[in-house]
Amino acid sequence: MTKRKASIPFFIGLSIAIGILIGSTFNYKNKSVLFSSNTNEAKIKKLINYIQYDYVDKVDTDSLLDDAITNMLVKLDPHSVYIPKEELKRVTESMQGKFVGIGVTFLMHEDSVVVSSVIKGGPSERAGLQDGDRILVADTDTLFGKSIINKAQLKEKEIGTTFGNRKVSDAVMKSLKGEPETTVNLAIYRRSSDEILNIPIERGEVTIKSVSAYYMINKTLGYINIDRFARTTYKEFKVGLDELISKGMNSLVLDLRGNPGGFMDIANRIIDEFLEDGKLIVFTKNKTGEVDNSFATSKGDFEDGKVYVLIDQNSASASEIVAGALQDNDKGTIVGRRSFGKGLVQQEMDLGDGSAVRLTTSRYYTPTGRSIQKPYSEKDTKKYKNDYVERIHNGELIYKDSIKVDEDLKYTTPKGKVVYGGGGIVPDVFVAIDTASTYSNRLYRRLNDFVFKYIDNHREEMNTWELENFVNNFDKDAKIYNLYIDQLDLTTPIFPKERENLKMYLKAVIARNLFQETGFYMITQKKDPMIMKVLELDEKSNNE
Repeated sequence: MTKRKASIPFFIGLSIAIGILIGSTFNYKNKSVLFSSNTNEAKIKKLINYIQYDYVDKVDTDSLLDDAITNMLVKLDPHSVYIPKEELKRVTESMQGKFVGIGVTFLMHEDSVVVSSVIKGGPSERAGLQDGDRILVADTDTLFGKSIINKAQLKEKEIGTTFGNRKVSDAVMKSLKGEPETTVNLAIYRRSSDEILNIPIERGEVTIKSVSAYYMINKTLGYINIDRFARTTYKEFKVGLDELISKGMNSLVLDLRGNPGGFMDIANRIIDEFLEDGKLIVFTKNKTGEVDNSFATSKGDFEDGKVYVLIDQNSASASEIVAGALQDNDKGTIVGRRSFGKGLVQQEMDLGDGSAVRLTTSRYYTPTGRSIQKPYSEKDTKKYKNDYVERIHNGELIYKDSIKVDEDLKYTTPKGKVVYGGGGIVPDVFVAIDTASTYSNRLYRRLNDFVFKYIDNHREEMNTWELENFVNNFDKDAKIYNLYIDQLDLTTPIFPKERENLKMYLKAVIARNLFQETGFYMITQKKDPMIMKVLELDEKSNNE
């Protein structure tokens, strides 16, 4: 018998044992029925002890347990997942919308850590750190040259001039992050004044934006982009909404493309801004049949405005709750492509050692009663994960008629619009994926490096630009574009469509470095098929 075959009963037994342990722990409504000393808990402890002290080879039992839990959860549904303790802090920071650090974004250029932007209102801004500063030392940690490469256990050739190898970034963040109100002493090189400065920075709470951009597209049409539904998202959204309303907005583009979801209650608060008092937003149902309804209140500030929700095949979970609630209440227009199709609700549960699981505890339903969860089974997890590839093959990213709907899951909104359950939100207005905008590696492979060097060499001049002036006038003579093309040393011609896309994207990436995501979107939206469709719909609506 091979070693692999001999291991199979062991892993099956371990998985079953862990399953009993976890399953009992998840009965959190009845803590009193957890383990007695001579049953499951004792068995698990004995098994781990046997492996640790008697098994023929040395085994990392922590890793073994992690693998067993992960494999067990895979058998439940695609969205019940295990989060190891090493990952939990990062995941939690993202979803809470804040972390403790010095408040900068950085990139790796050659062998140096360069501050790409200082976060507004954060510790670094207060301490006087500037964009373009090179961080040389953090306390006793050297963060340049071979030192930083060794910290990440990478070879020098793996760094090159890339924008932030993950392992290097993790090593840098470990030096810069820490406990609140602790101080990190930085030695930085400031190129603009050619000097080395020592700057002590007291670590503090830094916000992670989930509303990446908001601005006016024209005099009456506003735009808000939401990356995910974190704890801070509603507050960020409300700031943007109020500002745009004050500027005369009566129609809003709510961009949820690529948004993987997040907290349901945050999504509900955002939906409440659009729906009248008493309208059903969403309801959930658990395995006992218990139903929990969420209704809109009278607090909404945009109940009379028009809403266009942008979705695509990567819009999931809370994004679909937003799109489904507005669609089922005949509020606004859903524009784009069929969404991901996740109708399951997870609850995060602590496992006591710094790790956690997100366990599916209920299903959610849109106001008409439809579940938009796409089919899944334990035997067909590969097909579930490869759904995007299937959509490409069946043509539904290009042709609306290729979207498959289940006629048995047909529902009707109050105004008579037909909607479907069983696999995502089908948009009211379909917009095909823009295959013509596929970026060629030969044209874009050096773009980030070029942008960094250009800004770094012209920082004083670049800092004089204001956003609107930049969007309308930057590089009108194409000098910077031509400079980039010259350094590519191309052997084949660039087609007109490629040229226009590259010009736009180069300008947009520079804008992102200077004005964050707002600058990027304000430039790329000029050729964004979904935004162009919304402009067409809104003009038609205004003329009716």
